Formats: sequence, C-alpha cells, structure tokens
Amino acid sequence: MHPITHNTSLLNIYFAYRIGLGVLLLVLFVVAVNRQVLGALYPTLFFWTCLSWTLLSTLSLLLFPAAKLVHSFHRITSFLVVDVLAILLLIHASGGVESGFGYLLLTIVAIGSLLNQSKTAMLFAAMVSLLTMAQTIYLLETLNLGSKSIFSAGILGALLFITAYVFQMLTQKIRVSAEEAAAQTEYAEHLQQLAHAIVTRMRTGILVLDADDRIELMNTAAQQLLELPRGDYTQDLPLAKVPQLQAILQNEDPTKAARVHRLASGQEVRFSRAQIELGNNTRSVIFLEDYRDIAQQAQQLKLASLGRLTASIAHEIRNPLGAISHAAQLLNESEDLTEQDQRLSQIIHQHSNRVNQIVENTLALSRRKDPQVLQLDLQVWLPNFIDEYTTHKTADIQLTLGERPLPVRIDTTNLQQILVNLLDNGLRYSQQATGCTGLLLVGDVNCQTDTVYLEIIDYGPGIEDALVSQVFEPFYTTEDLGTGLGLYICKELCEINQASLHYKRTADGKSCFRIDFPHYLRMI
Repeated sequence: MHPITHNTSLLNIYFAYRIGLGVLLLVLFVVAVNRQVLGALYPTLFFWTCLSWTLLSTLSLLLFPAAKLVHSFHRITSFLVVDVLAILLLIHASGGVESGFGYLLLTIVAIGSLLNQSKTAMLFAAMVSLLTMAQTIYLLETLNLGSKSIFSAGILGALLFITAYVFQMLTQKIRVSAEEAAAQTEYAEHLQQLAHAIVTRMRTGILVLDADDRIELMNTAAQQLLELPRGDYTQDLPLAKVPQLQAILQNEDPTKAARVHRLASGQEVRFSRAQIELGNNTRSVIFLEDYRDIAQQAQQLKLASLGRLTASIAHEIRNPLGAISHAAQLLNESEDLTEQDQRLSQIIHQHSNRVNQIVENTLALSRRKDPQVLQLDLQVWLPNFIDEYTTHKTADIQLTLGERPLPVRIDTTNLQQILVNLLDNGLRYSQQATGCTGLLLVGDVNCQTDTVYLEIIDYGPGIEDALVSQVFEPFYTTEDLGTGLGLYICKELCEINQASLHYKRTADGKSCFRIDFPHYLRMI
C-alpha cells in the first residue's frame, strides 16, 4: 500500500492541529472547565492521556518534519493510529461517545482519506468504527449504561464511513486535477525547453530588449555574430556591455525594414527589428543574420544567370577571337612587315589572349559546382600547401600559426585557388615595392567567436582607402595586363564556402587580406 498524494502543507497543518488540540484540552481540564464532560469517569486517565498525546505530538513534529515524513506511508499511518487510540482513551475517560469527543475521530479519518488510497482509507474508517463500538460495548458492560450509547456509536460509525467516502472522492478529484496540471506543466516545460533549444541553436541571431534597452535574451548565434565571448547574456544586461549592438542601433534607419551593417572585424550582418506586446509591456526583438548566407544564395542565383549568359555568348566571342589571334600570328610571320607592324601584331595577339583569359575565367566561375566541403586543420594543411606552392617559385613566405588547432570546413580545391591568387598578388606587389618576393601568412583563432582566420600580409604599398570598396568588383584592375577577375573570384569562392574575404591594414600599416572562416561545427 502506498499513498497516492503527500501534501507537506496538509501535514504541517494537521501536526499543528494535534498540538493545539492537546494543549487546549489540557488547559481546559486544569482550569476545571466543565469537569462533567472532560474526564468525567477517569480524570487521571484524561489528564495523562492529554499530556502524553501533546508531548508525543510535539516530539514527532520536531523529530519527523513533514518534508521528510511526506514520503513515508507507514509512519503517517502510525501517527494516525496513535491519534485514534488517544481520542478513544479520552472518550473512555469522559464517559463514552455521548461526551462528544467521538467527533474528533472524523478529523483523523478525513486526514487518512486525503493521504491514503481508497481501499486503505475505507479500511482505516472501518477500524476506527470497530474500535469505537468496542469501547462503547466495554463501557456498557462495565458501567451498565443505557442502549443510547450503542445508537450514538452506530451513528458515529456511519459518519466515519461517510467522511472517508466524501474525502476520498475529493482526493480523487484533486489527484486527477493535480495529474492534469502536472501533465500540462511538464508539457509546457517541454515546449519551453524545445523553444529554448531551437532559439539557442538556430543560425539567425535573436536578441530581446526591454523598454529600457536592456538585453533579456541573446542566443548563441547572436553572440557569435556580435563577436562576444562565450557566456550567459540573459541576466538583464545593459546595452552598453555590447558595443557592437549599440553601434548598430545608433546607426539604425527606421525607414528600412532590414539593413546590412559591417562590424569592426569586417563581418557583415543583416539587421531587422520587430516589436511584440506582452500585456502592458513592450519588447523589441532584434534579428541578426549572417550576410554570408544571404550572399551565398544571391551568389547561386548570380552564377546561374551568369552561366546562361556566358554559355550563349562564349561561342560568339571565341570564334572571331580565335580568327583574330590566328590572323595576327600569320601576319607576324610575314617577312615584309616592318618593325612597327610587328609590334602592332604582337599587341593584337597579346590582347586577344587577355580577352580569351577573361572568357575562360568567366566560364569557369559560371560552371562552378557546389563546394565539396571537408574538415581540415590548417595547422597541418598550410605547411604542406606552402611547400607545394614554393616548389617552382622563388618566394620567401613566412608562416605564423597559433598554438591551438585551426579546424575549418571548406572545399580544399576552392581554398587552394583562393590562396594561390592572393599569394601571387601579394608576392608581385611585394617585389615591386621592395625588390624581394616575400610575404607573411598568419593563422589563428578569434578568441571571441571561436572561429579561425587567415591573414595574407604583403610588403607592397597597399590599396588606397578610396579604392578598397572597388577591389572585389569584377574587371577592376590596376594592372595593364590584368583581367580584374582574380580578387572577384577569390571573394566569390569564399562566399560559396560561407567564409568572408576583406581587405584591411595591419596595426603597423601593412597591406592585408583576411579570410574569416565559419565555425567548423557549422554545416554548410
């Protein structure tokens, strides 16, 4: 037999009731109030029963707090049995059930019905009724009392059963309601945990600000996008503690639904804001999206359009271009050409090759397949790449890597093409400025976002601030023989792999191209 419900508050109230009732009866007996009822037959028995019951109730409360007792069915039943015996002794000392003390048994039966199962509660009520009837019969045989006591004992027994049944029905309803409430609470907690897990792991950064612009919620994606150290940012954090977000809000344009902001690291995020009403309170919900995802989708559409366009014009360009190049070569072989005409023929051939290279680069970009992403450690991959790159080149490439592993997820073919283009550019400009073909590669982990970055630092003059926004545009070049597609292709390849490529100056003013890789646990 096990209790179906254990209510600590109910036990505390009942224990207090036991002590209070015992003290009250004891005081009333001592001051000799209504001695014709209180201990009318056996005053000494009444006094010692009250005193012992009161002391036992107090001691049990001290030794067995309700919080510990609530899970012990046998101890609760033992206390109820002791209480029944104490009340029966008081009834016996006061002259039987007609003294009115029998009605105190109703409280004990009610408590037993609330704490026990239905069969146990009815068995307990039957036991109390039998004990009451036995006590009444004993008094009848001992003192020759009238049959009226038997009738009163019968009425009390019936009341005990009615009380047990009524409170058991009440307990049943309370239990069903409690189970439904517990199920609803468990389901609500499940939904809350599920919502929290979704918000925490979703790739869109989410922040919630109260009316005083204090942060109530910030998920992991928002922490990464804002380049914040790992931690809990849900404890009523002032906006000033997140300078990146504060800068975005200060530059917010209310007329635009969404806007792209560039952070200090060069990372671009798309910012949007919404208002929600929670009763009388208003909350601002801020959405931050990694612009690389949006750029990647746009890139796919752009490449699809570019592929269709280049496929349609490649044939039209290549045929006349090949004819022009071939004619220039034949013309250059003629013995009747003057030196000036030979120079003009070489210019035709040279620029034909340049146009052909532009067509080849454009076709290669438009036919690009989805990246075959692999996880690799730049600590191992970069030294092997540098060794292979410098096999047929005279170049002084210094490689500086952090102590931690540098895990990234990227298409190695794309990464190799990106680095070849950037290294070729860097070595060329370093040689023009210093006469030496050298540069510096720095790889490490951003401690704030836990993402890997790679910097290609050359010793050239760098790019003027006014031209930085144009260097990644297609066909922009400062070289006479350049196609203007090298950096554009590098940036496109980075965006396809959800990395970002941008130009900056180092702390000592050197020219630097930086690649920020996505987190290696992030699926592309």
